[in-house]
Amino acid sequence: MKKLLALILAVVMVMACTAALAVDEDVEGTIGIYSSMYPFVIDMMDAALKEEFPNLTPAFDGSFFFYGGTSSLITKVYGEMDTGTLGCDMMLVAEPAFSLELKEAGYLEPITIEGADTLLRFPYDEEGYWYPVRVCNMVLAYNPEMVDEWKAKGVEIPKTFKDFATDTNLKGYISMGNPLTSGTTFAAVASLIQDNHYGKEFLDGLAANEVMIESGSTAIAKLQTGECAAIMILEESILKVLKEAEDAGTPITNLACIYPEDGVVLIPSTVMTVAEEHSANMNIEACEAVEKWLLSEEAQKLILQGYMHSVFAGMTEIPYASVDTESLIAKDLGVDWENAYRNREAINTAWTEKVTTK
Repeated sequence: MKKLLALILAVVMVMACTAALAVDEDVEGTIGIYSSMYPFVIDMMDAALKEEFPNLTPAFDGSFFFYGGTSSLITKVYGEMDTGTLGCDMMLVAEPAFSLELKEAGYLEPITIEGADTLLRFPYDEEGYWYPVRVCNMVLAYNPEMVDEWKAKGVEIPKTFKDFATDTNLKGYISMGNPLTSGTTFAAVASLIQDNHYGKEFLDGLAANEVMIESGSTAIAKLQTGECAAIMILEESILKVLKEAEDAGTPITNLACIYPEDGVVLIPSTVMTVAEEHSANMNIEACEAVEKWLLSEEAQKLILQGYMHSVFAGMTEIPYASVDTESLIAKDLGVDWENAYRNREAINTAWTEKVTTK
């Protein structure tokens, strides 16, 4: 009897282990995902998907993901829409405005996520056409080691987005990304120039302050060398540099986030499944499985490791060296995503005319 019980127990353990190792073996076929997530996050997600879905085939040279900035991906999708078929089956882009646009154009497939209303702490499409997966946070950043040096020059480190754009003592000493190429920067600009925030005068202030338009890595370097007093940047870019320095055994103290007193801009980046008749591989069942996995605890842990905030309600874990997500939600300026969609061209034109041509 003891031998029989031991045999049964061994069989049960083997079955349990097998199920744990390949819980989605029945998900097959090919899928491709357009994504604006940072490449190191994509690499983590790609490896996790291959483990979770061992019989699913990546569409892009061994990867499930095709990387590009949100704006470049939008341009790519616009071109593909002319043919009626996109080169992907799913998308993970920076800002929900594009989700609204694709839904209206009939290019998305609704996916049901059971219990989404209690699972998520950010808005989602109630018909299932898009869900938030990761939350990017637009903040300011500065060099704590150079505060006194800047003060000696008559420059106060800005504590608000308003000061960043309007304090004339910052003229020539500020930097930010380009909303024409960065989806998160576009979202931040769209928010800050809303009539209920600072209006188009915010752009006039940036122009008058001679804001430098450059990549995050360049802006961070200028903070550290003293060429910039403050920059507008994603929180995750700062946290990544801090963590990598600590991991290398050389922690730095010349870089820190400013969580603006007038509010942060949270960007709940979305996942969308392309409608079957418009998708590259017509594999809705696999897309549904992957979309649900992206809203699993395992995937959300990877989001946190990517220095972004989780979309899960009740999630107390935060990215390395960040602040409580709920406190950020409480001071979120918010983005009118409908306005961002309907007036994308007008927002980009205002930016070009007021800022980049000055």
